[in-house]
Amino acid sequence: MEPLLEEEEEHQLDRMDSLPDTDLASTSSGLSFILTTEDSRSTSSSGDISTSSGEIPVILVDEAVIPRLVDPVLSNNELTAMVTARPKCVGRNNQGLNWGFASVIGRRREMEDAIAVRPAFMSRTCDHVGGCTAPGSRTSAEISPVHFFGVYDGHGGSQTFDLATRLLVSFLKIMTYDGITVRNINVGKFLFTSDATLNFDGNCQVAKFCAERMHEVIAEEWDREAFDGCGWQKKWEMAFSSGFKRTDNEVLTEAIAPEMVGSTAVVTVLSGCQIITSNCGDSRAVLCRGTETIPLTVDQKPDRHDELLRIEGEGGKVINWNGARVFGVLAMSRAIGDWYLRPWIIPVPEITFVTRSDEDECLILASDGLWDVMTNEEVGEVARRMLRRRRRMINEEVSPAQAVADNLKDIAYGKNSSDNISIIVVDLKPRRRRQKRH
Repeated sequence: MEPLLEEEEEHQLDRMDSLPDTDLASTSSGLSFILTTEDSRSTSSSGDISTSSGEIPVILVDEAVIPRLVDPVLSNNELTAMVTARPKCVGRNNQGLNWGFASVIGRRREMEDAIAVRPAFMSRTCDHVGGCTAPGSRTSAEISPVHFFGVYDGHGGSQTFDLATRLLVSFLKIMTYDGITVRNINVGKFLFTSDATLNFDGNCQVAKFCAERMHEVIAEEWDREAFDGCGWQKKWEMAFSSGFKRTDNEVLTEAIAPEMVGSTAVVTVLSGCQIITSNCGDSRAVLCRGTETIPLTVDQKPDRHDELLRIEGEGGKVINWNGARVFGVLAMSRAIGDWYLRPWIIPVPEITFVTRSDEDECLILASDGLWDVMTNEEVGEVARRMLRRRRRMINEEVSPAQAVADNLKDIAYGKNSSDNISIIVVDLKPRRRRQKRH
């Protein structure tokens, strides 16, 4: 077959692959998933596993780049063909993505994790979202979905109450720093309340509330007119910071859970050209790009140098009690909730921006049940190897992203992870680029 005919056939196949799939374009509710304790609770020793996968459907058809012959120029009796490439957003219309998640109670007595997958939680042009790699191009001006992924690891409840009773009553009420007595804040009110008034069944409630509410609040904050006129990165920073603070306030004002209950929050917003990640706590997100595993977050631990200085600067104390903990209780320095440890535990996120690349393989968000037993590099290597193998398979019922999530969960459990394990994997290679040609 002549080269130009091959190109035309490839073009036709691409256009057929990108046509709307009526089976996938059903209802928006079918594409949104929240996994919480009700979905994944297990009473068995190995843990019953809740998994789900999905595909963000291809709705808009990409306009293919077609080789164009210029006026013939004889050079050694050969015809020179010139191909003109049109600039496009890296993620095209941010459609055709594939994702999967897994969550298991593991060796814990209670399921405290919650995860949220919200495809198209916003719809905007890439130029409007910001950070477009092809400004002024056709794809940058098209309305495209912006996707949201979040992992929330709850903590607190009866275990924290028992530990705080032993440590804080004897510690906070008598300890002084440079002659200044530490304020008792909400701890005194909480510790001396009758046990009958405390509901410790809600130590997953903050995580569940975040999974149901966080994406809505962030979208609302991003749309605020007060943020217009800022640079695009500054606008996202303000939206995330305000969104986390609002969610934290709603946990308190709506009495979602006792003041000794909280949750981590690691969320990623995925546009056609940007990966924007916001984090409070020690859940984590990484990006697999080529042969690299790029951390998108840094764990906020009490003994991290800058966090230690901040806590001690506010009159707090970090105590090594089965690891570094704020006042010997909480093993992280930032979280949603945990009002009894203010001002040392704060709901202020750290935000990172990474421009998407054609080399990107996948995005992974997970609770510390994975990261406690596997390094970023180990997770990235497993994900890359499995993705490449599974992508070569045709008509597989389990998507490559779902296979990676399941495999990582199994490995973490096999490595004796003692915590709940929750993982989201987003395959960043669009479906139509991956299909085999015959």
